Amino acid sequence: MLTDKGRNKFYLSCGKRMFDLVVAILGLIVVSPIVFIAALLVRIKLGSPVLFRQMRPGLQEKPFAILKFRTMTDALDMNGKPLPDTQRLTRLGAFLRKTSIDELPELLNVLKGDMSLVGPRPLFVEYLPYYTDREKLRHTVRPGITGLSQVNGRNYLPWDERLKMDVQYVEKMSFSLDIKIIFQTIFQVLKAKNVAILPGLIGAPLSEYRQQKK
Repeated sequence: MLTDKGRNKFYLSCGKRMFDLVVAILGLIVVSPIVFIAALLVRIKLGSPVLFRQMRPGLQEKPFAILKFRTMTDALDMNGKPLPDTQRLTRLGAFLRKTSIDELPELLNVLKGDMSLVGPRPLFVEYLPYYTDREKLRHTVRPGITGLSQVNGRNYLPWDERLKMDVQYVEKMSFSLDIKIIFQTIFQVLKAKNVAILPGLIGAPLSEYRQQKK
């Protein structure tokens, strides 16, 4: 008979991936009508491509293309540079972000093995040089659609606190913790709690934040 420690070891070795696959497949089936309608609206309002792809560091810092629904236009200024996010974000895009519908395509990232349902959120590649040695532990597991810091303030948390929670998750990772975070995430999504429509307006990027602290 497996002890609690043995069960957790099994979960970390292969159970977590199995859980991800089962829930991601069932999740895609359940939300398929929402995904279809969202994709259709994005195609009509914003054109092609429907999906936004951006490289993010994953397990062991290996880069992968995260998938989201497009929420912004490609509008450029007179010099050919993209307009500020505040001017490119559409009403549809704001709605998709507020309801977290824009992140549903990340279930495909879970199926591919790039991401997990629960784990540290994948941040920008350019942030890699600014992590402390301890914070780099966040890349020893697959990044998640949601995580410990996401259910405790998301972008409204100071960087040090967010990254601290990412490491705490890695150190305490278990099936019960994942279930707890998933249910907390569902509750927050339904309440549209702590959703930053334009995260860049809340605080400085990690690179600037760490340079300011030097």
